[in-house]
Amino acid sequence: MGETLHILVVEDEPQQRQLISAMLQEAGYRTSDCGSVEEAILLIKADKPDLVFSDWKLGQLSGMDLLSYVRREQGETGFIIATAYGTISHAVEAIRAGADDYLAKPFQRQALLLAIDKVARTQELKRQNKALSSALSQQQELVGLVGKAPCMQKVYERIRRISATDVTVLIGGESGTGKELAARALHQLSDRSARPFVAINCGAIPESLAEAELFGAEKGAFTGATSQKIGKLEMADGGTLFLDEVAELPLLQQTKLLRFLQEGIISRLGQQGELSLDVRVIAATHRDLSAEVSAGRFREDLFYRLNVVPLHMPALRQRQEDIGRLIEYFLKLHARAYSLPVPVLDKVAMKQLLDFHWPGNVRELSNRIERFVLLGDEQELLQELKQASSAAVSGNACCLPDSGVNWDEFEKQCLQQAMLRHDNNRTRAARWLGMSYKAFLYRLEKHALV
Repeated sequence: MGETLHILVVEDEPQQRQLISAMLQEAGYRTSDCGSVEEAILLIKADKPDLVFSDWKLGQLSGMDLLSYVRREQGETGFIIATAYGTISHAVEAIRAGADDYLAKPFQRQALLLAIDKVARTQELKRQNKALSSALSQQQELVGLVGKAPCMQKVYERIRRISATDVTVLIGGESGTGKELAARALHQLSDRSARPFVAINCGAIPESLAEAELFGAEKGAFTGATSQKIGKLEMADGGTLFLDEVAELPLLQQTKLLRFLQEGIISRLGQQGELSLDVRVIAATHRDLSAEVSAGRFREDLFYRLNVVPLHMPALRQRQEDIGRLIEYFLKLHARAYSLPVPVLDKVAMKQLLDFHWPGNVRELSNRIERFVLLGDEQELLQELKQASSAAVSGNACCLPDSGVNWDEFEKQCLQQAMLRHDNNRTRAARWLGMSYKAFLYRLEKHALV
């Protein structure tokens, strides 16, 4: 620290000022010096010091005036004030005003250097803590986990405790609650953060291609395999593989995934040998995997292998106190993404957003705020919320109004909500509505939603 620390010495007696500067330079510090508060302020503006060593008495102004300026304009700069012998009240006043330390005159060289060293170490710790806090803040914004509700604090704490390990994690929660964001947080806070994070949606790939997508395939292994295909597990070697909607994984691939979790080896489709991989697996699903096991759709042994540490992402309705914070976050996020000014919602619109039930959770909130940022149409936003609320009430009541319904409009709203809830994933949206994929596509085309 002594080689790089820049100290400004402020002392109105020239001989004393030269003596202090000489002692500090001999100890390896870089110094500047002056005899008044006015000169000190000019020097600070020209070349910000790491620490100011100032006498109390400085002509018309005092060291306290300089301390006040430094704390107001250069809050991180260290400050030591020298007071006359016996004026302990001055020292107390200075410490209360923000000085880091004081020395009573006359003082010995060793006392001066000890005080400088102590304050320098304190300043360095403050800088390190600030840098760490900034990094953590940027990291949290990067993964998008926003919220201070008690249920989210539990999520953060669990992520913090298990992120540095290689334990397999099963993330549960409704669609749109941020399961992939939690997986990314686990990866980014781990020692694997510099290695790949590979995500695969098990519900979005055809069953016939699932094995090649996950484990890879050799050239000629199947019709159309004109070159070697590297699977997602191999791509994630050294890093993390995120299996979203793992409940949709076909039983054959469940068996092969179980083998990898047990032995750490895979074989590409059509490969004679084996590959040893180092991959941390994180899985997620909105389904009840215990029920899937009971129904015979999911292997029990794989369930226990994945569910070493469960992590549940709460629905947005379970943390309503976070909605306002999320709205502000998404307004800034989407405005920055599109290089637009951050729009302001009036109190009526904000209340509507805060009171809405958000069936699509954080994803739906982000989607609606993104549209508002782009279009700037607050009335359209409120109208959409009103229609969604009406549809939800009708759906929950399971009864039709005496005046009848506009079936085409009702069907269109159901399709729109299904697509929104499942992030435009047609396979999952069709399944959620209990339709065949073909029937679902037909209705999307019917209502011009494709």
